[in-house]
This record gives sequence, C-alpha cells and structure tokens, in this order.
Amino acid sequence: MEILQSPSDQKKKFLLNIVTGNSGGGHIATYNALRAIIEQQGLPWEISATNVDALAQHLGEQKKTLDIFRLFGTSGDQFINHMMKKGWTWVLRLIMPLVKLMIKLNYEAAISTLEGCWREQQPDMVVSVTPFFNKIVWDSLQRVKPSTPLVTVLIDFADLPPAYWIEPETGSYVVCGTERAVEQARSLGVEEDLIVKTSGMVINPRFYEPIVSDRAQERQRLGLDPNCLTGLVLFGGNGSKVMLEIAKRLERFQQKLQLIFICGHNEELALALHQSQGLQKRFVTTFTKDIPYYMHLCDFLIGKPGPGTISEALVMNLPVIVERSAATMLQERYNTDWIQQQKVGLVIRSFRDIDQAVEQFLQPENFACYRANVAAVNNRAVFEIPDILQNILATNYKTTVEQPLQQR
Repeated sequence: MEILQSPSDQKKKFLLNIVTGNSGGGHIATYNALRAIIEQQGLPWEISATNVDALAQHLGEQKKTLDIFRLFGTSGDQFINHMMKKGWTWVLRLIMPLVKLMIKLNYEAAISTLEGCWREQQPDMVVSVTPFFNKIVWDSLQRVKPSTPLVTVLIDFADLPPAYWIEPETGSYVVCGTERAVEQARSLGVEEDLIVKTSGMVINPRFYEPIVSDRAQERQRLGLDPNCLTGLVLFGGNGSKVMLEIAKRLERFQQKLQLIFICGHNEELALALHQSQGLQKRFVTTFTKDIPYYMHLCDFLIGKPGPGTISEALVMNLPVIVERSAATMLQERYNTDWIQQQKVGLVIRSFRDIDQAVEQFLQPENFACYRANVAAVNNRAVFEIPDILQNILATNYKTTVEQPLQQR
C-alpha cells in the first residue's frame, strides 16, 4: 500500500501565490493578514503576491490593453481610491460595468500576462483576495498548470453577481464568511465540495492579541477623560470630510461623550478637526498602524460599512454606527443588513442623524444589549484559513497522484 504524504508533511516548501489589488485597502490588508498568520504558524509555505492592478497598469503603459482611465491620466485603482477619498462613492456604481467591460475586452492580454507569471513562479496554490479577475486567473492557470488549485477568499460579506467574486464556471474553491455568501455560491451553481464556510471575514491576527496597557491611563495620556464613553471615528486610509459633520453634530454631548478621530493620510482633515475643536474632548491623529490600540481605548465605532472595519470593530468588542444611503457602495450594502440582523450596531440613513444614534448608545441598558450581541459574534476566520488551505493542498496532492496510478 502506497502512503501519500500531505504537503505539510513534506520537506519541500510549497509556493502560495496571493492575488491582490490596490482598490481600497481591504485587499492588501487581507494579504497581510494571511501572510502574518502563515508566518506565525510556521507553515512550510513560500508566499508571493500578484497585484492585478499593477499588472493592468503595466499593460496599459505598454499600450497592450485598452484602458479608458489612461485618457484621464490615471489608472482604475487610483481613480476608485480618489473617488472614495472625496466621498463620491456614488460614482463607483457607474464605474463597475465599465471595469467589467474593460476586463472582457482585455481578456487575452491579461491571460497572456498571467500565463507568464505562473510559468515563472510555478505556484502550488493560488489564493485570490480580489474580485473581477478570478475567471482570468482560473483560465490562465488551466493553460499553464491545470492541477494548481485556485481558492477565492471573499473579503465582502456577500457577492455582487454577475462576474464579481464568484465565477461558477470555474473550479475555484470559494471561501465565504457569511451564510448569505454560501447561499449565493450554491444558487450560482458552485459545487458543494468547493464551498467553504468560515466564521467571518479574515482580519489581521494583531486584533486578537491582548493589549496590556491600562485603558484609563492611556486615555489620560491622550488628553481624554478616563471614564467617559468614547467613540472611534474611522473612515479608511484617506478619511472622509463627513468626519467634520460628525464632530459638529456630536458637540452637544460634550459632557457625556469624547471622540478619537483617525484621519488616515488626510492631513488637511486632521488640521480642520483640530481647529474646530470646542469644548468637546477629542483626540485627532493621521495615518497609524496602531488601529487595535485605538480600538482598545474606545467603546464603539462610527464609520463606513466596510467589511474589514466592521469585522475589526466587532473582534475588539465595539458596536458600530454606519450609514446606508444612495452613496453606499453596492458591495457594502448587504453589510448594513447584516449589522441589523445581528443587532451589533445601528444603521442610519445619513450622518446628519448621528446625534440621534449616539443618544441610543448613551442609554446604559441599550448599550449593554449591543455589547452583548457583539460579544456573541465569534469570528476566528484568520485562524481557520491555514487549515482550510492545508486540506485543499492535501486533497489536490492526493488527486494528482492517484489519477496517474488509476490510468496504469
């Protein structure tokens, strides 16, 4: 009887390629989270990355593809990030069909480029944490190394079909962080053994590490009241001008509430928040890698309904307040439904109503209920992913060995 070794038992290092992108911060954040947990667990995997936005920009510069964004002196990911920084997220729903069309028109050029990547790298597994490109990734792998498993890890609470995350005509594994995403995968025709459910979204393992600093003392160090209800206002890596509106409307709670504002790379916004400070206690900072520390100092979060931010806040035991309006990005709309279903926060139609929402959190009994619901959400996805990938590698290795044996 022949004994088959699983990949984790062999001395050979397996090459894991993670396909990511630059639009928003979630793709790179998920890549960093996966890399961190794999390194922490000492798995014998060599990790490389393929950035589809960087590849698209390179092809555009060589004039090998049709790129309408170059007519405006920018790239697709840069345009999307600029719209998010300006708060013009309503534009993105108009851009999505255009992005899909350009991918379709540039299909052969993209396939050829990725074929070259796979020939050079010879990956044992490819993990995608970016949408739009997963059929191209699959098709290019089939031309070069068809035995290589592709694993699509959704970093959104739900898919936005067609041709967004889930590509049912491929043989990609689909890793879903919610029951809604699992249901979507089934309804789109993905085979049951290719659907994998995790307990939530993948976030960096740093958010699970204990923070030993004294919270009251750290609040005082930042010029805040050690015992006052504290909200964290966070709108991604570039901040948002709506933070000024939030600060203004919450001034009336100056005796009951204090705020920490993280403005990302938006120094102009940080300056405006400093200059507009009245009697309300607030701490303002720009881009920081210490998000877990600031969440540790706070009691709840105000922000946009991004899957990463929501998931990080809940792991840090923070109820959330988010907005759902016409400007909410399509791929984040279901996130607000999920928040309401789980009763882990409040969803408001406009941040002009932020004072009414915060007033609910200022009622101790109400806030205690939200905190209890948050505590019941046990997201351990980042710790589940290594086992999932190891099982897929072992299954794929067994299949590729058995097939030649059966043909003898």
